[in-house]
Amino acid sequence: MKGCVFMDSISNEDDPSSLPPLCLSRDTSRFRYTFKGGLRSAIRVARVVVETVALNHSNVRWYVFGDDDTIFLPENLVKTLSKYDHELWYYIGAHSEIYEQNRLFGFGMAFGGAGFAISSSLANVLAKVFDSCLERYHHLYGSDGRVYSCLAELGVGLIHVPAFHQVDLTGNIFGLLAAHPVTPLLSLHHPDFTDPIFPNMTTTQALQHLFKAVNVGSQRMLQQTICYEKWFSWTISVSWGYAVQVFPSHMFLPDVVNVQETFKQWKQGNVWAKTYTFNTRPLHHDPCKRSTIFYSDNMSFGEDGMIKSYYNKSFQNCSNELGSLNKLEVIKVFTNKLDLDIKHDGCEFPRPRQLP
Repeated sequence: MKGCVFMDSISNEDDPSSLPPLCLSRDTSRFRYTFKGGLRSAIRVARVVVETVALNHSNVRWYVFGDDDTIFLPENLVKTLSKYDHELWYYIGAHSEIYEQNRLFGFGMAFGGAGFAISSSLANVLAKVFDSCLERYHHLYGSDGRVYSCLAELGVGLIHVPAFHQVDLTGNIFGLLAAHPVTPLLSLHHPDFTDPIFPNMTTTQALQHLFKAVNVGSQRMLQQTICYEKWFSWTISVSWGYAVQVFPSHMFLPDVVNVQETFKQWKQGNVWAKTYTFNTRPLHHDPCKRSTIFYSDNMSFGEDGMIKSYYNKSFQNCSNELGSLNKLEVIKVFTNKLDLDIKHDGCEFPRPRQLP
């Protein structure tokens, strides 16, 4: 991996040893910007595409772009992009979670906060026409809209990969993360607009804690597995490396995989602001019907190729009616490190008397 962080100015006081490579973004004052109330920096950010190609790194297959508050999982990016031929023209990214955002900016646009990838063959062509294209789109709001529009002129459509996460949400995004589909997590955006993803931690501490699991087995991160415990009639949802939920009754699978609305909408007052691009379900009105949550504590990778992860009880909605679930303090999950040749993974829980 190569590249740099683009800045509009670089201070002599910056310590190069503590920073990634820095690049000075070029002046864009010659380009028009006519979106009322917007920021001209959208042009500068858009031209990062051209300036990155101009760095002329050798053996580049993909160019990946994201905001300064976007967290990427590099190994997962490599695995995902390797499915596509970089010598062909590809534009890969994701929509917003909010219907209204997509309606305003385009369902064919990869949102820049989630991050997007452009194959090297396409990026080299785009760089040659980008400045002339910018002149035609002075009326647009953001940088990602300009990139999208110029790619559309080249006849290239978006390959939508939902594992890029724009996170146009606020508050507690537990429901979104805990229902992640069976696909490698690629990015998370807007960590400063949401609550820390682990309780009793700052945002930075919570992300560092998440990456302890990423460093053990990034390809499984957040991927949801549903299991049923027959003896106690529990439904168990494992979001690997993040959390385990135990529901006090058997639930239909489609209901479990729907995203719980633990979060708040991005903007208030608009009738469409709470219309999402995925299936949701409200939190149950009865706290005793909600899940008991066990958050990831630690995990290790053994010499036998087995990953052992431990999840400690962190939050319980109901203390009187759950019986044996009250006694459950730790859940242990054992799994093999993900092998791309393995198509499905089973889920097995011990008999009730063996539960910790």
